[in-house]
This record gives sequence, C-alpha cells and structure tokens, in this order.
Amino acid sequence: MSAACPSIRRQTLAAAVALALLVPVAQAQSEGGEGAKKDNTSLAEITVTARKREETIQDVPVAVTAYTAEALDVLDIADIGDLNAFVPNLTIYAARGSSSTVTAYIRGIGQSDPLWGVDPGVGIYLDDVYIARPQGALLDVFDVERIEVLRGPQGTLYGKNTIGGAIKYISAPLEEDFYGRGSVTVGSYNQLDVKASVNAPVADGWVSRIAVASLSRDGYGENVNTDQQVSDKEILAARATLGYVGNEDFYARITADWMDDQSGVRGAMMLGPNRFAPGIEPLDDRYDVRNGMANVNSTSMSGGAMTLGWNLGEAWTLKSVTAYRESDTETHIDFDTLPATIADVIAFYGDHQMSQEFQLNYDNAGAFRGVAGLYYFDGKAGGQVLNNFFGIIFGDTQGTVDTESYALYGEGTYDLNEQWSITAGARFTNEKKSADVFNIGYTDATFTVPSGVISADFTDSKTFDDFSPKLSIDYQVNDDVLLYALASRGFKSGGFNIRAQATAVPRSRLPFDDEQVTSYEIGAKSAFFDSRLFFNLAYFHNDYKDIQLSIFTEIPGSNPPQFFGDFTNAGEGTIDGVELEYQAELSESFRLQGNFAWLDTEYDEFITAGANVADTQRFTNAPEFSGSISGIYTHDMGDMGSLIARASYYYQDEVYPTTDLSEAIKQEGYGLVSAGLIWQSNGAWRVALEGSNLSDKEYRTTGYNIGALGILTGFYGPPRTVSLTVSYDF
Repeated sequence: MSAACPSIRRQTLAAAVALALLVPVAQAQSEGGEGAKKDNTSLAEITVTARKREETIQDVPVAVTAYTAEALDVLDIADIGDLNAFVPNLTIYAARGSSSTVTAYIRGIGQSDPLWGVDPGVGIYLDDVYIARPQGALLDVFDVERIEVLRGPQGTLYGKNTIGGAIKYISAPLEEDFYGRGSVTVGSYNQLDVKASVNAPVADGWVSRIAVASLSRDGYGENVNTDQQVSDKEILAARATLGYVGNEDFYARITADWMDDQSGVRGAMMLGPNRFAPGIEPLDDRYDVRNGMANVNSTSMSGGAMTLGWNLGEAWTLKSVTAYRESDTETHIDFDTLPATIADVIAFYGDHQMSQEFQLNYDNAGAFRGVAGLYYFDGKAGGQVLNNFFGIIFGDTQGTVDTESYALYGEGTYDLNEQWSITAGARFTNEKKSADVFNIGYTDATFTVPSGVISADFTDSKTFDDFSPKLSIDYQVNDDVLLYALASRGFKSGGFNIRAQATAVPRSRLPFDDEQVTSYEIGAKSAFFDSRLFFNLAYFHNDYKDIQLSIFTEIPGSNPPQFFGDFTNAGEGTIDGVELEYQAELSESFRLQGNFAWLDTEYDEFITAGANVADTQRFTNAPEFSGSISGIYTHDMGDMGSLIARASYYYQDEVYPTTDLSEAIKQEGYGLVSAGLIWQSNGAWRVALEGSNLSDKEYRTTGYNIGALGILTGFYGPPRTVSLTVSYDF
C-alpha cells in the first residue's frame, strides 16, 4: 500500500467500525434482551478453550474462529491450509518446494523462512503441545474434534509465546463407549485417501483410541525429462491415545502421533528465461518442471505427550502437559528448475523438543476466575545445506540452534457486576538461543575435499527477556451481545542466521533482535432474531517493531555470483484491520455464512544500507481485502436421510508473498469457487461429492526471485479437483 493515503483510509474505516460496534447495542435494546433459542449448529453452541476453560465462542471476548468436526466436513477442509478461505486475515499455505511444511501469517504477522534458527510467527498446537518447527506442521485433518484459530498475540494463556496468533488442532476426545469410523475418498489425479478411527474401552475407566490415515494422489505435474511426478502426495499418519476417565477428580491422557511424508518435490514454474540457460523458455504447464536433481522431498514427524489433570476442590484444577517431539527432513531444491546446474541444493533438517507445562485454574462460580502457568521448553534444531552453484562453487552450511525457554504467565477475570468484566494478564519470558555455525567450501559435488574457504565458523548465544502484559474490559449488553476492548503485547525472540557469510559479510554472524507487537482491539459478539443471525466484528491496530525478515542477498565480490539468505530486523510498521464473521439462518433449511477482512499494512521505518526506504517496502502475505461466503442448504428426506448442498466463494486481493517484492511473483486479486453435496443416512452411512477450485483458477502462493542467478519461479495453488468420499460409522 502506498504511503500517500493509508492514514486517511484508516481513520475513515475506524470511524465506520466504531459506528458499526454501536449497532448491536441499539439492536439489543430494541429486542429487550429476550433469550435466544439455541441449536446444535449455531455459533452459540460451539465450545472453545481459547481462555483455558470451556466457553461458547460467543462468550469469549477475543478474536477466535472455531470449526467443529462436522463443520470441517461440510466445508471440505482437508488440511489446515484449507482454513485460509474460512478464517479472516489468515494466510496459510505449503512452503516453497514442500507439501507439508507450513507458512502461516495472521493479521500480516508470520514468518516464511523454514530454516532452523528462525521461529514461526504463528504458533501451531497439537492438543496443547506447541510444534516448534514448520516442517510437517501443515497438519492433515483426521479424527479431529475441532480446530480453533486465535488472532492476535497469545502469551498470557499459552505455553509458548506467539506473536501473530495460534492455530489449535484438537483431536477427538476419549469416550467410554465403543465406536469408530472409516472413510474412503477417490478423486482427481488418482486420489485415494483412507482414514479410520476406533474408540474402545479397555477396563476400569481406561479408554483407548487409534486413528490412521493414508493420503495419496498423483502429481499435478511431471518432470518432462524423467517422467517422474511432481506436486504429488504420499502421506501416512497415525495417532494413538490411552486415557483414564473413570474418576471425576483425576484424568490422564497419553498420546503418540506419527507422520511420514514421502511426496515428491513441489513443481515450480519458470516465470521468465534464465540468462544462464539461453534458449530455454518456460514450460506451458504451471506444474511441470525440468529439474536435474533427484525427486526427493521427505519429512517424518513424531511426538508423544502425557496430560494429567486433578480437581483440587470445588474451585481449583491443576493440569500438567509433558511432551516430546522430533522431525527429520531431506529435500532436494532445484532453484532454477533446469537440467543444468545453476543453483542445486540438498538440505537436511532435524529437530527435537521437550516441553513441560503446569496450569492452575481457579473458578468458584463467583466474581473471579483465572489461570496461571509455568512453561519450560528445550529444543535443538539443526541440519546441513549443500549448495552447488554452476558446478563450480560448492558450499556446506551446517550447524545447530538450541533454544531454552522459561515462562511464567497468568490471566484473571473479575466481574465488576452482571454486565461489566475486566481481565488482566501478564507473561514473563526468559529465552536463550545458542548457535553453533560452520559454513565451509568444497572442491566438487561430492562435498568431501575442503577448498580451504571457510565462510563462517562461530559459536554464540544470546538471552532474550520479555514482559508482555494484557488488559481488557468487556460489557455484556444482554444475553446476546458482548462488547469488548483489549490491549496486549506480543513477543518473538531473536536468534542467529545459520546461513551467515561471516567472512564476506561480517555483520551476518551477529544475532538478530527479538520482535514485538503492541495490539489494540475493539470488538462485538452479537446474536439477533433468536440466534438466527450472528454478527462478530473486530477492529485492531498493531504497532510492530524490529520486524524479522529473510532476504536473498548476493555475496559481495562473488564471481560467478553467489547468494545467501540474509536475515535482518527491518524496522517498524503499523497494521490496521477489520474482521467480520457472520452466520445467518435464512430459513430452517438454508444458511449463509462467511467472513470479510480488511488489512492495511505500512512500514514506518525500513533501514537498508543506512537509509530509510520504508516508502518503497510492503508487507508480505498481507492482502488488503479478503473474504468468503458459503451457502449451505439442508434438505430432510425423511427415512432416506438428509442432503446437504454447499457452494463457497473465496476472494483474496493482490499479495506479495516474498520479501524481494517481485512484481512477477506478486499474485493479483483472484477468487476461488468450491462446492459440495453430502448425503447423510439416518444410520451409519455418509457420501460426499466435493469440488475445489471449480473454475481452475491459476494463482501463485509464493516463489523465488534470485536475480544474481537468473532465477524467477512461482509455486501455484492446486488446480480443479473433484472427490467422492464414502464414510461409515460403527
């Protein structure tokens, strides 16, 4: 967005939002506060744990979106990347060249660099356990109870501080009855997905649950020189849980999960000829490649957690979450997508983490309730990146970054009277990053004989301390309308650039600073006409400082040219936004639901080579406008069951996905159409016909622009696909 008029637009829109926030008050007064009639499909009935206690989504004075398992099925959300269309101001997709590595932004805040040493800006949680690295974190949806997306800084209620927001994947609960479900999906590109889950009592209050998934399809494209498929999918996943539910004063849950992704590389389209490969033009198909490297892109991820809970009386509960996770990735990145060796990279990533969290909750059904927690995290992430430039220059980037974090957090709510409540919270974090970096040159592609060139060889550490407060006040106009205002602070620690070229660029070995955001938000949660219309609105203003950015930079004096991933704190920025979520029951059979988001991002300071170039910079993955609308029609067929028909449309304004702000990689505004038809029997059977991107829209999600090597490529979202799923409950 240009610097000429954002402030005027922000002021105008802020005034409009302020007026809109008054509408629920006037409407509530005219309706006289009559009680709403609830049903099991309305927003008023969706239960979330956004504040570490069970509440309906309409009673939570924060910006949160949640989808139950039933809603996820109806909207055909296959992995958390599909939430992009159904959550305001969320941008989430598979990272460059990968099928299961996640890139996520909320309200313009995130991180697109998956290398170790850099923390994500959006936290992803699997059953209360923070997943520290993005590899394997684009979670597939199976055997899930619900998914929650919290927008804005999260620190006073969550184990790991997250600056942009959090995505909580909550797996299906343990129950004392025996039951299960199986499903088979066939579809375009020879898609074949098989999922199954079983919940089974064991003995004396112990219950087990096992869920498995096999997800596969052919590639959207191929390597035209080898006939190997690219952009395919081959994932196996499993989750097993053993829990004790036989005592009201104690529960236990022991969970193990595993995922193995053997999909091939993700195909990238050349957006222009490479000057180092004269005469070779881009291919016509956006998914086809001519890669000279092997088609290797594998990720494995596994973890285990033990959750224990005690009732310590009528008002107090204690919860302990102990977890261990690890992942390993090998990927071959042919940056130029050509048979010739221009920029060929083999990368190995590995990490493991251990975390311990204690949560103490207090609620005696009186005026005060709250939560306090202690959190410990110990993680090691590292790997090796073998770079081959032109078959002449060979570099080895390797090392590790250790993270040790301690945190104390708490939040409490006090009801001043029946309508007014005030909430205060705070978090103190002490986080130490320790780096061991060794970057060396070799004489050939075997990477066995050192050339004598050492680009970086150092060990270093830095400790980051942060205090993040939160204060909010909410006003319950009546049973159907909640107004709130809050201020909070978010923090993400700094770190070290593993790609540092300390000899040629000495500053690159220095630690980069932590980044902070101060967020102000006002909002309304409202229901009208006996809970047939829901209207949730939020306006926020973020002051964002020391923004961490990864930028591909040419190494000074290199011949032939070489590049490295530089990492820097860009400066300061301002983010304003509006989010609207709505749901309207227009009849007993027909519902409209969706969202609208506006985002205005602006750099106030961006220092490059000693100069402030803020006027020329833009935020990445931050579309100004986005939103979706879905029409859902349910027809009762009596003894034959019911039919559910859905049509959805999603629109996203233009977006720059990469920090170099390439106009060629920039994606113009576009829309996607999807639809589904579901038959549900009165018994155990369910059949769903689903279609995505029905207009076969071509749209880029990200890309590479490395001018020094002549590289300009784009990665595209999925084409039109159709699938048929048959499910059976037992």
